[in-house]
Amino acid sequence: MQGKKHYEEKLFTNFQLSERVPKENFYRRLKEILDLNFLYAETKNYYGTEGQESIDPVVFFKLILVGYFENLNSDRKIISHASMRMDILFFIGYYIDDELPWHSTLSRTRGLFGEEIFKMLFKKVLSMCVAKGMVGGKRQAIDSAYIKANASLDSLVEKEIMEDGENFANELETNDESNKKVSAQKKKQVESHHKWKEKEYKNQPGGSEQKKDGDLDEFGNIYRPKFLSNHTHASKTDPDARISVKPGKPRQMNYSAQTSVDTRAHVITNIMADFSDKRDSQSLQEAVEQTKNNLKENDLHLEEILADTGYSSGNALRFLKENKITGYIPNFGQYKNSREGFVFNEEKNQYECIRGNKAILLFKKIATSHDGSTMKVFRSSSKDCRSCPLRSECIGKSDFKALTESTDKPLYDEMHERLKTQKAKRLKKLRSSTVEPVLGTLINFRGMKRIWTRGIKNANKFMIGAAIAYNLKKFMNYREKKVKVVAMEIVKEKIQSVMNSIFRFMNIIFTRKIFSVVD
Repeated sequence: MQGKKHYEEKLFTNFQLSERVPKENFYRRLKEILDLNFLYAETKNYYGTEGQESIDPVVFFKLILVGYFENLNSDRKIISHASMRMDILFFIGYYIDDELPWHSTLSRTRGLFGEEIFKMLFKKVLSMCVAKGMVGGKRQAIDSAYIKANASLDSLVEKEIMEDGENFANELETNDESNKKVSAQKKKQVESHHKWKEKEYKNQPGGSEQKKDGDLDEFGNIYRPKFLSNHTHASKTDPDARISVKPGKPRQMNYSAQTSVDTRAHVITNIMADFSDKRDSQSLQEAVEQTKNNLKENDLHLEEILADTGYSSGNALRFLKENKITGYIPNFGQYKNSREGFVFNEEKNQYECIRGNKAILLFKKIATSHDGSTMKVFRSSSKDCRSCPLRSECIGKSDFKALTESTDKPLYDEMHERLKTQKAKRLKKLRSSTVEPVLGTLINFRGMKRIWTRGIKNANKFMIGAAIAYNLKKFMNYREKKVKVVAMEIVKEKIQSVMNSIFRFMNIIFTRKIFSVVD
């Protein structure tokens, strides 16, 4: 007989969320192990004693964690999604007919709390992972990724205009009548200058009325306007965001996510937001210091750092050596272990030619390169190279031979020799299989593809929140992996026991045969 369901609203019902959410549900299990009551005392100073009650700080952090777990990219979606899920309502401590906070409340509360509250929660979850045996601490893999900022290229203006606007705003705060007249004149100058720049921008090739960054030109090539630069332009909506680009992709406003991952169970031991126009090597020191401190609080000691060539620089290698940390970082492309046709005489601090006229390249000076690094300059005499048979292919039209090398070359040489070992080759594969999948998970599955806050401090909070959610997920799933490992060990023990029995049996048979032959 065919059934047909008739729906009618009930005036009274007996319903409990605790009975509807299964015991194996992720949020139910997380609610049982995650104690956030310490947040009440830590956030007390952020509130006054009068006025309306704010959102419960524990509820706030649970809601933003839901956003990362569910890969939601806005506070509005978090509230909408939570209202439709019984397990999430049970997790945050709301009943089905309780009114959830406004989405704007999440944004305001995120801006209210300082970075130290987010870091405190991150360290608590990290300590949980350490207690469970998921973190070794000795070896950390570091890498970075560009995270799209909450700003577009259309929001860029020249820094000169922004500075004029700030000065004008400061002048308006004064009450002096003479300053008010100057301010009125300044306002007209700023407005006219802004209009002129906007007109100039629109009339030139690739202006806003024509092609934009990433569009195809008449030849089918990707158009790249040349006037956009972090030195000359800044975003009006998010001044901390920076223009950056990946090969084969259009430019956009980004932040850099510097991430440290433990190689034992891929737990994030530190994450921080940095400006995307900085080299990774410039961020290494701060990233390692924060990682060391996080591990030290759990009685763990950092000994080895695994990173790609972007983290290679003299300052970075010197920092690691001074802190007795062994680095495995490939030297950057310009590094040369030896110079073809020349040998270095360390005792005399000079290069010696082993071909042609055997010229001597004496040390001349220490120069500063375009990136701020210091270089040692070695140069030969024009007399030595004048009659050399290899002159045309060695120095071309120049009168002398010049060689430059970094003042930190001994550090690069030491790293070069270390990377030749079998251990270094093994660790290179370990690094790529450790930190890169973690960054991919954060970006694609933990809501970190785009930051919807503004400012580097808020971006840092945003990234720390994503790392907290990632580590919690790892913590919850680690038990299953541990069971698999234990099961494999049990199987190995049984196989070993069977093999030992077989060997004993064969030994008995072999011994009996020997005695029978002797008899």
